[in-house]
Amino acid sequence: MVKKGRIVSFFVIVVILAGLIAATAKPLIHNIKLGLDLQGGFEVLYQVSPINKGDKVTSDTLHDAVSAINRRINTLGVSEPNVTIEGKNHIRVQLAGVKDQKKARELLSTTAKLSFRDVDNKKMLDGSDLKPGSAKVGFDQTNQPMITMQLKDADKFAKVTKTIAAKGDPDNKLVIWLDWHKGLTYNDEITKSKPDPEFISAPAVQKEIDSKDVQITGNFSIDEANNLRDLLNAGALPVNMKEIYSNSVGAQFGQDAMKDTLTAGAIGIAAIFLFMLLFYRFGGFIAVVSLCVYLWLVIAVFVGLEAVLTLPGIAALILGVGMAVDANIITLERIKDELRSGKSVLSAYRAGNKRSFGTILDANLTTLIAAAVMFIYGNSSVKGFAVMLIVSIVITFITSVFGSRLFLSLWVKSRALDKKPGVFGVKKGDIDEL
Repeated sequence: MVKKGRIVSFFVIVVILAGLIAATAKPLIHNIKLGLDLQGGFEVLYQVSPINKGDKVTSDTLHDAVSAINRRINTLGVSEPNVTIEGKNHIRVQLAGVKDQKKARELLSTTAKLSFRDVDNKKMLDGSDLKPGSAKVGFDQTNQPMITMQLKDADKFAKVTKTIAAKGDPDNKLVIWLDWHKGLTYNDEITKSKPDPEFISAPAVQKEIDSKDVQITGNFSIDEANNLRDLLNAGALPVNMKEIYSNSVGAQFGQDAMKDTLTAGAIGIAAIFLFMLLFYRFGGFIAVVSLCVYLWLVIAVFVGLEAVLTLPGIAALILGVGMAVDANIITLERIKDELRSGKSVLSAYRAGNKRSFGTILDANLTTLIAAAVMFIYGNSSVKGFAVMLIVSIVITFITSVFGSRLFLSLWVKSRALDKKPGVFGVKKGDIDEL
């Protein structure tokens, strides 16, 4: 006798899941964070070295550098930057959606150590004497851009300006440098043929100045003034950074790549669904239902983790569909083998589930170990692939093992499939007579 309650339970669960997927699919898709290979942008790998000879690059130094880089990235307006430490002396920066890559590169790698020196290169003040975040862009009397800042200690500035003023013309210059290094001198810079000196400006100091306000004037464009303000407010980098690798992706190329990848993925998934329906009949239908739930859960978990979706991530998602199908195929083939041996649908279902579980567990466990190794030792794009693969494996096990078996058990135990081996793709002529 058919137990209709179990069949009704199946349809109730499917309708609830379908409604939940329909209601949440669009918001989930809109909340997916796209990597630079999908929306355009660039990534740079920097080799980090100490500023002063004899110093070492430590873990704390690298983390301080990452903090400084993130402060600088904030001025670019990038919504989802990805700054990671790789190894003992490398930092990888990924910026998706950046339009002015030249500006971003300059902002990222410039050390931005501000110093105020006399004409003999003696340091009188540096960036640590400034109030954090006080740099602003203003305009002088000729409407030229300039930088205004505030010092922490007016008395210190008064002593410095008094010392400089006492030198008399032409040595009463307070030379303002950005990233001064040994070998640079004021006299060399003003006598060389190059039109733009390495220093920012060198105002003459005629008298002691008792004020916290400092103005930096120079032949700035408005963009140069804004960049300098951003650098000063972000703070100096504690290390030198040398670009050793970069990868740039145009916005249109990223969109085209995503479109092509999603189209190929949709065709592949549709082909898988069709294959399951043709070869496994009703069992294939149950597998398709569980695969739809699998895809929805993977996207939901990925968004919940705030992970960034990349082209390798999409590849891992599609690979996960293949693995989920494989788990269903193993189970359904075991059930078909049991049906061919002459067992009833219920007995074949129980025996097939039992015999297939160990194989599915082993296959998923070994892939999970491989994905974990890729995540630990891989670079950024490999990590993205590994994260999606790990999520896919876990959800595959939940949906393909427990979900598919729940759906199928409701029908098998309802007795609606009794003496109907054809619904699993088994011909009566292939069944051994007991």
